[in-house]
Amino acid sequence: MIEPRTGTQHDIAAGDYRATVTELGAGLRQLSYRGQPVISGYAADDVPPAGAGQLLIPWPNRVDQGRYPFGGGTHQLDLSEPAHGNAIHGLTRFANWATAEHEADRVELRHVLHAHPGYPFCLELTARYGLSADGLEVTVTARNAGSAAAPYGTGSHPYLLAGPEQVDDWELELPAGSWLETDARGIPAGPAADVAGTPFDFRTPRAIGGTRLDHAFTGLSRDAAGRAWARLGGTGADLRFWASEGYRWLQVFSGDALGPDRARRALAIEPMTCPPNAFVTGTDLLTLAPGEAVTHSWGLQASPPGGRA
Repeated sequence: MIEPRTGTQHDIAAGDYRATVTELGAGLRQLSYRGQPVISGYAADDVPPAGAGQLLIPWPNRVDQGRYPFGGGTHQLDLSEPAHGNAIHGLTRFANWATAEHEADRVELRHVLHAHPGYPFCLELTARYGLSADGLEVTVTARNAGSAAAPYGTGSHPYLLAGPEQVDDWELELPAGSWLETDARGIPAGPAADVAGTPFDFRTPRAIGGTRLDHAFTGLSRDAAGRAWARLGGTGADLRFWASEGYRWLQVFSGDALGPDRARRALAIEPMTCPPNAFVTGTDLLTLAPGEAVTHSWGLQASPPGGRA
């Protein structure tokens, strides 16, 4: 038997939900509700397209020129987005993650991120995916296993599917009071600005229409449990996405630059602990002391369109 290019496939199921998690990058390759996909998936022998379903560790989004100051020195990361001269989406999404636990409704994968050019730190990482009648929950834990303080951020990159139509026809509710403008290279052009009066104000549910989205949002409103909830509705499903308190940002991407087969066919809602270029600016960047651990969670719930049972 030939191993898929994404490695071992971990299938889990509970209630109306089914999911597949890959050895490669501990990525979420498939998620379905009542037999219908609710994320944009890919085949077991494909490389994850446009970051689909990947975990982003130890930084989400971009680092300008891959160069950042930390701990009294300056570090240079490999430019993994060479067209724009950036380091993008961390160091673990194409790494092998070992299976720590696999039950019918959950899987836990682990990876040790050893010192790397531009990131001379060591992190012990755990990613846990669980399904229940309430949907998907993803929990990511990082522990600094090194002897020096380490900069850290994390994010995830699911593309949500609310139906077969383009995102223009979907209704979006986004609990964000501020948005971040970026330049053509994806680097912030200034501080976060109020969404009021802009095309990016989705605090009241409305159709996405022709709005082009590739922006980080913050100023998130939360429920009593500290969760920020986004909602996406189409003809296929009503989706409720939540992010725990440590995720201070949501990157929302309508995929306009992905080519005719993927552009505006799914909406990425990406929980991030920090915004683009946080390794340079320090905005919401975490610093983990030796031995310190931090955990973040997000999840997705689905129901039939219009709330039908």
